[in-house]
Amino acid sequence: MSLRISIIVPAYNEEATILRVLEEIRRQSTKGVEFEVIVIDDGSQDGTVALLEANPRLYDRLIRRATNGGKGAAVVAGLRAASGQYILFQDADLEYSPTYYPALVFPVLNFGAEIVMGSRFLAAPYSRVQFFWHKVGNNLITLIFNALFNTTFTDIYTCYLLYRRDLLDPDHLISMGWEQHAEILCRVVRRSKVIYEVPISYQGRSYEEGKKIHAHHAIAVILTIVRRRIGL
Repeated sequence: MSLRISIIVPAYNEEATILRVLEEIRRQSTKGVEFEVIVIDDGSQDGTVALLEANPRLYDRLIRRATNGGKGAAVVAGLRAASGQYILFQDADLEYSPTYYPALVFPVLNFGAEIVMGSRFLAAPYSRVQFFWHKVGNNLITLIFNALFNTTFTDIYTCYLLYRRDLLDPDHLISMGWEQHAEILCRVVRRSKVIYEVPISYQGRSYEEGKKIHAHHAIAVILTIVRRRIGL
């Protein structure tokens, strides 16, 4: 029996990259693995939806949200629709390449991993040089998470988080902002015993190219990590 992985692709005004990322996903092939591609359009105002509707071969399910509710709301909609044994998140902006799927899946197939995290700082072949304070913020967030959850991650705020679906009920999620990723990781780590990291490359965008996250988002992320650790 093959392993089914549901790939959650939230998209908001990504007409420049959405088809390229979906085409790259469709090119991935790993023996014994089936990919279910779920695209969630979060009320895009550009041509994203038209492009998706014209290319249904590139995904298994398209969820259209009438209004923009933010990435968190789109993620929850995708999680509710997922049918795979595992969940994998994929941003629609091509900062992260689906060519790393085999590396992410390897610990699941060979070591029974329940969580696999992609790391931009674990001997990645390449990584675009970006913003100093983003790096400082990411290191601080990762340090706090590791200290509170007794883990050794090198990069917790990467897009590529692969986890066993039954570790998390999406209806239990509270966060709908950028801090939602931290909440998901907090919840699944507490229920997992076999966790791996694998190196991935990163082709980050500038703000002019559409990057949306800012340094101040780290505050909400840290508060979420602390609250989840003490059970709030």
